[in-house]
Order: sequence, then structure tokens, then C-alpha cells
Amino acid sequence: MASTHDVTELLVAWGEGDAAAHDELIEAVYAELKQLAKAYLRREYANHSFAATALVHEAYLKLIDQRSVRWQSRNHFFGIAAQAMRRILVDRARATHASKRGGGDATEVPHAYLPAIQLPPDVDMLALDEALSRLEAIEPRWSRLIELRFFAGLSVEETAAVLELSPATVKRDWSLARAWLYREIGTGGNRGTHHTDRA
Repeated sequence: MASTHDVTELLVAWGEGDAAAHDELIEAVYAELKQLAKAYLRREYANHSFAATALVHEAYLKLIDQRSVRWQSRNHFFGIAAQAMRRILVDRARATHASKRGGGDATEVPHAYLPAIQLPPDVDMLALDEALSRLEAIEPRWSRLIELRFFAGLSVEETAAVLELSPATVKRDWSLARAWLYREIGTGGNRGTHHTDRA
């Protein structure tokens, strides 16, 4: 488990252009979020009231020394945390599928951590992950925006700060990216048949 000092240093290093720090941050935050998820599952399994956003914020409070970290680094943290939340939820979906086949642990991360930003209620998390990977290849900014809003639950203003965009641009991109994602998932994710809308 990475210490607060380690994570803060990694955030600062990444903010200064150290690309290797990104992967180290993912691993550090992913491990912390999984530990928190398991703890909340034990305490609150009967009351699924804990949202994905709250989990990310709690991880932030545990990992970051707010007296020394810069606002820019806080933004970086939420970008990393969104990717970690995506991995946790995809892992959970895979575990659920494995459990249905007679193996694996489907209760590793509770339904409480499903994001607040709504997509179709019957959306398959694995299909969503695959769609986002395809979107990343054609519109990387849209893919990251969806991660921030869907998996970390950031507001338009918070997302704008992370991506260093205007709120108006985030609103426009969010509308277009969400429409693309609805269309992609709704048609079963047929590859090569959809193109992103250009503003």
C-alpha cells in the first residue's frame, strides 16, 4: 500500500511530465480503492447506499495530504481514480460472469459502487468497457471525459478543471460522447459502423 507521501510525490511527478508515474499511481489508487470497497462491503452489505463518487472521495482523503498537494495534483488524482474505478467495476463484472459459470467471487465489489451518471439500466459493464476502449482510439478526450463523469462522478466544472477545458466544451463533449456511447451499446457495439459526431 502506497503511503500518502508516496502518492503525493507520484502526483507531482506525473504533473511535471513523468509518464512512468501514471502507471504507478493507477496501481496505488486501485489497491486502495479495492481495500475500501471490501471494507464497506463488510460493513454496509445490507444497505447499498455508498456511491462510487463517495468511494473515490474517501480514497482521496486517505491518500492525499491536502496541506501540501497542489490543486493541479488533486485534479490528476481524480483522473487516476476514475480509471481505477473503471477497473474495479470491470473486475466485478468479470467476477459475476465467472460466478455464473461456477467459479470466482461475484461479491468482491458491491452494487453500491455503480456510478450515479445514468446509462441504460441493463448496460453490461464489460460491453461499456469495450465501447470506451474503442472510443479512446478515435476520440481519447471523450473517453476520458466519460471516465471522469461516469466512474468518478465529477461535475461539469470539476471535469473541466481536470481536462483543462471550459465548462461549455465539457458540456458539448459530454452530450456528444454520451450519445455515441448510447448508440454503440444499444447496437451491441458493432465495430467499424459508428463515427463520432464532430462539433
